[in-house]
Amino acid sequence: MMADAVRVVVAGAGGRMGRALIEAVLHDPRLALSAALDIPGSEALGHDAGTQCAKTTGVVVGSDLDAALAVSDVLVDFTRPAGTLMHVAGCVRHGVAAVVGTTGLDAAERATLAQAAQRIPIVFAANMSVGVNVLLSLVEDAARALGPGYDIEIVEMHHRHKVDAPSGTALRLGEAAAVGAGRALADSAVYARDGGTGERRAGTIGFASLRGGDVVGEHMVVFAGDGERVEIVHRATSRHLFAAGALRAVEFVAGARREGRAGIFDMSDVLGLHTRSASPATH
Repeated sequence: MMADAVRVVVAGAGGRMGRALIEAVLHDPRLALSAALDIPGSEALGHDAGTQCAKTTGVVVGSDLDAALAVSDVLVDFTRPAGTLMHVAGCVRHGVAAVVGTTGLDAAERATLAQAAQRIPIVFAANMSVGVNVLLSLVEDAARALGPGYDIEIVEMHHRHKVDAPSGTALRLGEAAAVGAGRALADSAVYARDGGTGERRAGTIGFASLRGGDVVGEHMVVFAGDGERVEIVHRATSRHLFAAGALRAVEFVAGARREGRAGIFDMSDVLGLHTRSASPATH
């Protein structure tokens, strides 16, 4: 660990993503695990944060947000909307930067996050996979190039435990496709089909969600034209790819904090990708 390592607190330390994040932080000499948080009643409370990856860190998983933030530079949060907003409010109090990959935030919750970003730097991304963020750019360009003669459908699949649908990444892909096609997603999206739906309405963007097993995440954008079909697919096989992207976001937002820059950023900022699609959505 470097002497000037960025001090990172991980929220949701007992969850699948929290464990992956902790392991990633422990393997990066530029970062130091300063604290680990979980909800009251979690089985992880009171245990060393490195237990799940067979490491002794000296950091005990706790639930005291202010104590954790007092010794940290950056919070990483992939939990639930209510918890995330509470954690980010604490970040504002303590001047701590945040990396948020939480799923299922609604418009009002995203607005609250944006308000907090007036005081601190926040990276908020639908999906922190480097590949997915390149995919967003490809989808936007494909929608623009193919034009209105191609129907756009977005299919996503996740593990049985995921609680929101469509995934935030699917919605972000829809935003990218809508921008490329010169439409507003709010006017184009079709989220469910059942019964006598009639013919497909021109200009719509359809979503389908599959849930089952231990699927980490799969997303496919289909451009269906007359006589041909273009499919752009991303399959995640390990949560470690999200953790790796999150660490790049940690370095970015820590730099913004040192420079005194507030604002809300996404992975296109972190990776230097400059897509023209809408602001970041939830995973």
